[in-house]
Amino acid sequence: MAQLENIEAIEKRLWKSADTLRANSELASNEYFLPVMGLIFLRHAYSRYLAVKDEIVATLPSRGGKTRELTKEDFSKKSAIYLKPEAQFDYLIALTDADNRAEAIIHAMESIEADYTNLRNQLPKQEYNNIPNDVLGMLLRTLNPEELKKATGDIFGRIYEYFLTQFADQGAHDGGEFFTPVSLVQLLVNVIEPDHGKIFDPACGSGGMFVQSAHFMERHAQDPHELTFYGHEKNRVTTRLAKMNLAVHGLEGNVEGGEAAITYYNDPHEGLFGTVDYVMANPPFNVDEVDADKIKGDKRRLPFGLPGVNKNKKVSNANYLWIQYFYSYLNDTGRAGFVMSSQASSAGRDEAKVREQLVKTGHVDIMVDIRGNFFYTRTVPCQLWFLNKNKPAHLKDKVLMLDVRNVYRKVTRKIYDFSPEQQQNLTAVVWLYRGEGERFVELVKHYIDKSIFEARYCEFSDELMCNPVPDFINHLGKLSQAFQPFMNQLEQDGVSVEPYVDYLNAKGSVEGGWSAFKILTNDLQKWWNEYEYNDAASLLDFTDKDACLKDLAEQSRNLIKEIDLAYKLAARVIELAEANDAKDSELWDNTLLNGRGRGNLKRTADEARKLAVEQLKQVRYFYKQAHWLLSRFPEGKICDVEGLVKLVDIKAIEAADWSLTPGRYVGVAPEEVDEDFDFEEALRDIHIELQGLNAEAAELAEKIARNFEELGV
Repeated sequence: MAQLENIEAIEKRLWKSADTLRANSELASNEYFLPVMGLIFLRHAYSRYLAVKDEIVATLPSRGGKTRELTKEDFSKKSAIYLKPEAQFDYLIALTDADNRAEAIIHAMESIEADYTNLRNQLPKQEYNNIPNDVLGMLLRTLNPEELKKATGDIFGRIYEYFLTQFADQGAHDGGEFFTPVSLVQLLVNVIEPDHGKIFDPACGSGGMFVQSAHFMERHAQDPHELTFYGHEKNRVTTRLAKMNLAVHGLEGNVEGGEAAITYYNDPHEGLFGTVDYVMANPPFNVDEVDADKIKGDKRRLPFGLPGVNKNKKVSNANYLWIQYFYSYLNDTGRAGFVMSSQASSAGRDEAKVREQLVKTGHVDIMVDIRGNFFYTRTVPCQLWFLNKNKPAHLKDKVLMLDVRNVYRKVTRKIYDFSPEQQQNLTAVVWLYRGEGERFVELVKHYIDKSIFEARYCEFSDELMCNPVPDFINHLGKLSQAFQPFMNQLEQDGVSVEPYVDYLNAKGSVEGGWSAFKILTNDLQKWWNEYEYNDAASLLDFTDKDACLKDLAEQSRNLIKEIDLAYKLAARVIELAEANDAKDSELWDNTLLNGRGRGNLKRTADEARKLAVEQLKQVRYFYKQAHWLLSRFPEGKICDVEGLVKLVDIKAIEAADWSLTPGRYVGVAPEEVDEDFDFEEALRDIHIELQGLNAEAAELAEKIARNFEELGV
């Protein structure tokens, strides 16, 4: 993945191209959705095929000078799919408008299904007949950009997940309910840490829980094939998505679909009950249509009974059916993590009775409050529940309550998620709860390492292949040289050159600030290497006391302000010169300074400024992550933090009517004066909001125009 740092930009570009094709072909999202996902599946299969083919060929046995043919078994050992020539993406790309592309794609899909029984009748086929031949050609080419042809890693797995996200946002299938946001799935996975055995998701949608579990194993240098996946999904189209999602990541799973996979009434995986190591799920919330008569005898899977029945003999709310399924499928040491409606944790009457029994088992582990806008099709808040049948004795009568409604990152006007560091920080709170303080310390050390590392990168960045701050200072020098002759002339002519004087002062401030920044970076690096920092107290000293990392973070922020000011003043000098007819003077090289070419000094200085600023921001960003953890847990031990976390015993839960709502226990965080208010971040949020409103306005205008056309107006 490191070989393709701009994957996010590529994902967005591919999506925009594919969605533009859909709009131009007048296809609805739900008509376009499955065929596109099928082509991404094919493209990824081809990428994996090419990645392992040469290695396989090199090890093939030969007899009498003849090498044996490739087989699907050769590729299965490498988590890849064997593709016959006619199923390979380059073959499909080479087709012309005179060829029947739909027929060729269908044949490719059929050839894969013939070799892989788990994909039989699951890949999209006839759907391609509904897409015009020229649109299919453009779509194939769109999904085959030059920069991805030699990419390594799980690139198309990433793209598959990104397209799922975008289609969910459009409600292209099943109202978008098929997709659980990756951010929530990752937090579930980080907390329950699935590293072996059976994983079960009885409402598996497109299989995101399985994929993220595999990613967790990979991040910890373990083989994801040690996991066995089981799933239920009542929607057959979504079942196909899940199977493709698993295959596109080189995984296999036992996913049952259709009527037989409706968890309320069926248990299609023979021998699975009571043997599961990990349950993860995002079930439908607040369902009120489950037939009570059909399930009332299911004592095994509903050990705490029915959560109320209405006058129509329907279960009044299925939330506590799902919770009992998750609990009862676990083995004696199993863990569960699932998304649930925020109504469930404090629901009354019969639901409260079920919850009481569950709490009394001692197996409710952690409750997490999540703010609204994390889902693509629902704005409501939700909660994450964690059960653990193997809790240590000293935690058996306690539940960790986490209220993280104030922890989020704004992605678009409608969508929030967690940044990778927010994910890690919340997981670190769980480590402290479990007595794993050494992991907390290692994470803080990682942030300090990163902050110092990013500070050194300000001087020279391997990643950016440039010298971010020195390059900008060099541009300031070039601008000064170019300004000087004309500014001297203006001054001699009695014209005020105050902007030029301000610019020179700002340039000096940047140079001075940069010198001080380098000295402190070197000092901190030296101290960090020389001394041991193996507990929270010593780390807190390093980050926030005396000459410390906090000082470096503040210097980086001040240097950003000075760099921005110097550039703005350079632009004012150019304005001053042009207002005084500099373009007509031999002392002013307008082409060099502000010409139309891409290489003019104003433009290249701005590009250098952006690189320097972005690099400097990283220094403070990683300091703030370390500070967030250490300021809340200065001893490196779990403790109550107002508005964030509280360890609650069962007696307190009983006194609160068995409520499991974190916000009821943790209190409200004291209002803080934000000395580090990030104006740019606030402006970014406003920009995101504006982009969203503009996009909606354009979409609405297009709909109105179409309606007028249809009316003949």
